[in-house]
Amino acid sequence: MKTSAKFKEYIWLVNTIRKAGRISFAELQKKWLDTEMSEGVELARATFNRHKDAIEDIFGIYIECDRQDGYRYYIGNEGVLAEESVQNWMLSTLSVSNQVSESLSLQDRILLESIPSESTRLEQIIEGMKKRVCLSMEYQKYGHAEPKTVTLEPYCIKLFKRRWYVFGRLHDDGMEGDNFRIYSFDRIKEIALTDIRYDLPADFSAKELFRDYYGILLSRDTEAERIVVRAHGNERFYVRDLPIHASQQEIGEGEGYADFELRMHATSDFCSHVLSRSNQLQVLEPEWLVKKIKEMLQDALERYEVFTI
Repeated sequence: MKTSAKFKEYIWLVNTIRKAGRISFAELQKKWLDTEMSEGVELARATFNRHKDAIEDIFGIYIECDRQDGYRYYIGNEGVLAEESVQNWMLSTLSVSNQVSESLSLQDRILLESIPSESTRLEQIIEGMKKRVCLSMEYQKYGHAEPKTVTLEPYCIKLFKRRWYVFGRLHDDGMEGDNFRIYSFDRIKEIALTDIRYDLPADFSAKELFRDYYGILLSRDTEAERIVVRAHGNERFYVRDLPIHASQQEIGEGEGYADFELRMHATSDFCSHVLSRSNQLQVLEPEWLVKKIKEMLQDALERYEVFTI
């Protein structure tokens, strides 16, 4: 069996068991025979067991069997399939990939968004994280004529709005105070692993680091605070379906609008998101942020005043 075909079966198994909650092998077999993958041939129990082991090795997802519940199968560590987990991202991406590959006859009717793979940089940065060795990078900021060489201790990587980023600590840079930085993959000109080892703090958590932020911009000068936004018109439905932040809670609604409470840092990438929704998303609290958004909107209006129609 081709590797691609095996992956399709792995994904099908996880999705089927996850959707069912708990399912017997007989029920699983019936669903299997309903798929085109089966070609009318039953799934051998030995194959199922091999697939279970492979799914655990590749995705870190455990398929358990409850003998006291009629030998029904279930996902033993459902928590790893949380919305922002690596396992869920891999599973979702491969599931979509499989569905698209099965529909090549519709390729001119399926429009996808391009995401730079950055495979070489991703491979090297992950390797540096595994070995806990520093990276030597030539990085060119926007607006700078020449790149700058930095030695970075890679702590974690994050995908945000179609771009990959690496967060880490500058190694022995001689600077006082905060020497943590975040770099965009597409601005890295050259990258190489060094022999310099570093120690990752035992209490470091990438999820905790970004928990109170909208995107990839971090701020050490402010505290996470309560932010209230009002979504007007159809925007309120979009915000309900696709929350702005994990802390989002709906706190009220009125004629044609809904109010949402967030607890996070009001960084500039969050402000940019609010501005991108212009007349559909409105900040109500805190007052200083309302003032800042107004000033940003005024600056934008003044830029348009130089044009005449």
